[in-house]
Amino acid sequence: MKLVKKILTGLLILLITATADAQQKPHYTQYVLNQYIINPAITGIENYTDIKFSHRHQWVGIDDAPVTSYFTLHTPLGKKDYRTTATSFSMEGENPRGHNYWDEYSAADPHHGIGVQVINDQTGPISTFSAYATYAYHMGISTRTNLAGGFGVGFSRISLNASKLDIYNTSVDPAVYRNGVINKMRPDLSAGLYLYSADYFIGLSAQQIIPQKIDFSNNTVTKEDGKLVPHIFATAGYRLLAGENFNVTPSVMVKYLPNVPTQFDINTKVQYRNFAWMGAGYRYKEGFNGMVGLNVSNKVNASYSYDYTTSNLNSYTRGTHEIIIGFILGNGYGDSCPKNVW
Repeated sequence: MKLVKKILTGLLILLITATADAQQKPHYTQYVLNQYIINPAITGIENYTDIKFSHRHQWVGIDDAPVTSYFTLHTPLGKKDYRTTATSFSMEGENPRGHNYWDEYSAADPHHGIGVQVINDQTGPISTFSAYATYAYHMGISTRTNLAGGFGVGFSRISLNASKLDIYNTSVDPAVYRNGVINKMRPDLSAGLYLYSADYFIGLSAQQIIPQKIDFSNNTVTKEDGKLVPHIFATAGYRLLAGENFNVTPSVMVKYLPNVPTQFDINTKVQYRNFAWMGAGYRYKEGFNGMVGLNVSNKVNASYSYDYTTSNLNSYTRGTHEIIIGFILGNGYGDSCPKNVW
């Protein structure tokens, strides 16, 4: 079994370093709980500062499989709170996300949002560290519908640990630099649109808009056209009330890259009042997932997901684990879950 895992590790490294047009951005099973990580238009969507930490370990049991961690923070600027009188609060015993709440939903006043994203993704010999500052503008386009547009500006630093290119003393191209780590820092840009209301959301975003090709050779890093390609993300979801105490939100995320088959995730999240949630999903040709989450208080929340692989890797991996820990700051009205759909 150890030999098989080593062979798989070697193949994984070769695949990562040789495939030019493969997906270069991380997967996120719990995208619906933090769509900000894929769409900067969500910056400042709520009435509070939203902070999230996440760690994802993909394909546990296979050496050098992808490991992704991120930190996000975003907050509104100049947003008027949607509750302005004492009668705006829910009655004791009433579900804060029940029929009355959604019937009284109104579009947001125009406001700005700012935020920060920091992401570290390690896959085989390649490590990518990214940091972005984001901005968005939100406005109501009808009494219950909002439209937001935003962008992110930052950089990505791509590192190659050349020592991991030596697989069982197998020689590699001598032109490849084989001592230590080579780093390449480059500018990066993302942009997005987000349409949202009481009952639905539709998002469209692009990441890694500036295309570049990175070549680690001859002790230097050179750029050529088209290796780091833009990634297009489309998301959509619809909220349904199941009785007074449950909200059900089916959603989908579609990922498009040039010269790669379109990928999509389908998920359903069931929320009990504003206290706890669980969900399940399917990633096309990769496997199934389940998630659970809990609002510990109106300032802390936590969630966990597990992915079961159905591809040929299933015999060698114990699945994928992903956790998110969230903190809410400036939550003067005691919100314990987002207002805006998910």
